[in-house]
Parts: sequence; structure tokens; C-alpha cells
Amino acid sequence: MANDYRNRFVTPETAAKAVRSGDWVDYGFGAGFPELMDKALAGRKEELKDVKIRGGLVIRPRIEVVECDPEQSAFTYYSWHIGDYERKLRSRGLCQFIPMILRSLPELYRRHIRVDVAFVPVSRPDANGFCGLGISNYAWRTIFEQARTVIFEINERLPRLQGVDGSHRVHLSEADYIVEGEHEPLPVRTYREPSATDIEIAKRVVEEIPDGAVLSLGVGGIPFTVANMLAESDRKDLGCHTGTISDAFLALHKAGKLTNSRKEVDTGYSSWNLAMGSEELYQWLDEEPELFRPADVDYIHSPERISRMKHVISINGGVELDLMGQENAESAGSRQLSGTGGQLDFLEGAFRSEGGKGFICLASTHRKKDGTLKSNIVPFIPGGSTVSAPRTMIQYAATEFGVAKLSGLSLKERAEAMASIAHPDFREELLRYAAEHFS
Repeated sequence: MANDYRNRFVTPETAAKAVRSGDWVDYGFGAGFPELMDKALAGRKEELKDVKIRGGLVIRPRIEVVECDPEQSAFTYYSWHIGDYERKLRSRGLCQFIPMILRSLPELYRRHIRVDVAFVPVSRPDANGFCGLGISNYAWRTIFEQARTVIFEINERLPRLQGVDGSHRVHLSEADYIVEGEHEPLPVRTYREPSATDIEIAKRVVEEIPDGAVLSLGVGGIPFTVANMLAESDRKDLGCHTGTISDAFLALHKAGKLTNSRKEVDTGYSSWNLAMGSEELYQWLDEEPELFRPADVDYIHSPERISRMKHVISINGGVELDLMGQENAESAGSRQLSGTGGQLDFLEGAFRSEGGKGFICLASTHRKKDGTLKSNIVPFIPGGSTVSAPRTMIQYAATEFGVAKLSGLSLKERAEAMASIAHPDFREELLRYAAEHFS
């Protein structure tokens, strides 16, 4: 480690003194998390007031500043995207949700919101003082360029890749303070076994994917099932340009399908912004860095850049779709379940791609707590629920009963197409509504 930066190395407790009452502090996004700084800041609970912390999609089981202060006398936590743990915090009144579309996040930081202190997780530095951003490139460069104080937290467990042309690289000289210490194992994201419904939906989507397709896969069960089916199929020369790289892409790599050889952008590389999955996934990133181009949100989530590639296939899950094609991807009524994230970015990119296709995949029904069956294709998105994607942006909707292509259809034709992939028990009711409202 270069001696030039030794005077910037301090204890987490010393670095945490940079936070003042009234500050906005950024923790980052996804599986990368400033574990040491979180604990150190929690230790200042009695000294601080009105400190606002922003994060999102946290998959670790605990945020110390939240758990130490349930009265929120010192700290209030805000999330850009609700993960499993944050959902539990919301139910306890300990998490505020901020809506956003990922591609707009850098501009929010540049022009509309304030950040005072940034806690940035980084990998171990090389001999020249360069570090990688591990598993969460996020919008970190934009954020710490706006921040009053930048604190790098070196996590010895993070993958060390620095990206093509430094796309995932920072230098120790860019931090005001640097902390290090022992960390817990990186948080992992696992998948349940696919249901019969997941398998049926995935089969229908896989039929729509050609050789050489560039994949953007969400982190749900259906995208993961699609990837496993592709790994066992005769498809070849698949590519990756995705918001979150996961074990779905590792499965394709193991099967020899993920070559990225036909990509018009980043040929030969898997491009991504976040990584979330198993220990084996993180090890793959660390051991074969030459396969990847991790980059920031401005780069990965740009619909214009995505559109330069042919046959971009975007696959995401949803909560419900209505007969016009509007999608709710993130809420149950007013109860926030996740967030819009980058779904719109890749739907638009796939729409603009030559031969591209954007899919919203969901089971046709779900079972309510009282045991009754409810359709996930509804006449209209109910009041209080979120419209995550407008009807004008949905190309394909897929359930276990089929795939509906909505592009270019009238309202009446859309309604008929959506009813055709609904559960048979609900089709008559949906078609009756369509006849009354879209004739």
C-alpha cells in the first residue's frame, strides 16, 4: 500500500466524526455495504440529530444505525429500492421509500439532492493505490464527486476487479478518509426451486430468444429459470448487458453459452452495474476479471447505449398487469414491495434494439391468505398501487398461458390479448370489462 496515503487511514470511529447533525449520508446499493462505518456511525447515536441515511436493496440482515435507534432520534433511513430486510423495516416504520428510475439517479445527485458524506465500500488496493468497487459500482463516482467528505471502506472480501479501462476503479487519493478491518462474509442471494408455473412461463420466453441475444435479466425466479433453460438449450453466443449480474449468468458461462462475441458494444465482455448472488458468483468475478466490464449507472442503464446492440432481451417479473398493459412491478396497494429500479431503462433499450424484446413475466394468479384465487391480470391497476411501467412501454407480457405482444395494438386488441393469457377462470370477467370499456 502506497505510503503517500497512510495519513488518510484512520479508525472507523475517527472517520465517523466527519458526519454532522443534519447531514445526508450515502451507504450505496445492493450487496456492497459499508459494514464498519455503519457500526461506527451507530456508536455516535447520542451525539447526533437528524442524520439521514440513503441506501437500497440491502440483502444483509441488519443496518446498525436503524436497529440502534428505533425512536429515530438520531438517524432516519431512506431506501431507493426495498429489499427483503428493508420490507421488514417498513413494517416497523423504520424505512422511508424514495421512488426513482435508476438511469435518473446520477442526475438526481448532480442537480436535485444533497449528499454530505459518502461511505464507499472498495476492494483491497493494488500496489499503485487503485481499488475496485467490488460488487456495487452503482452511481458511486457521481455521488462522491458531489460529497463534502468521502470515506473509503476497504473490504478484504470484495472481488478485486477494476473493470475495462478503469470502469470499476477508484484511487485511494480520492478519499478524505480510509478505513479497514475485518468484515463478515458477503451477503448472498439465493433462489428457490422453480415452480411448475415458473417453468411453463420460462419455456414460453425461451422460445422467443435467438442465438446471439444480449440478455438483461432481473433477479427473480423466472429470469433465473430462463437462464437455466438457456444453459441446457442449443442457443449459442449469448451476451450480457444487465443491471445486476447474478448466478443466472454464471450458469450460462458454465454451459459455454455466454461468449458476448456478437455484442456490438463491449464485445467479449459481460457488462453490469451490480453483482448479487452466491459466493461462487463473487469468486468468479474475482478470479476472471478479464471477462467483465462493470460500469456505472450512466453507462449500463443508458437506453441509447443498449439500443446500439441487436437482439437485446430484457426479462423482468411483475406484480400485476392490467388490460391496457400497464404494469405494477413494486407494490401491493400502497405497501411498497421493491422499486422501479432499472426495469424501465431496459424495457426502453430493448424496444429500441433491432430485434430486441422486453418481457414482463408473471404467474396468471396468486392465492390470497383466505385461500381464494386472485388474478394477476386485472381490469385496471387499482387505486393506491403503483404503475411502474406505462402501457406504451410494455412490448410482451408472459404468463403460463402464453405470450401477448402488445406493441401497436389498440386498447380493445390489448385487452383481448391480455385476457387470452389470463387464467381461464377469469377470462370471461376480463373480456366483459373490455367489451364495456374498450369497444
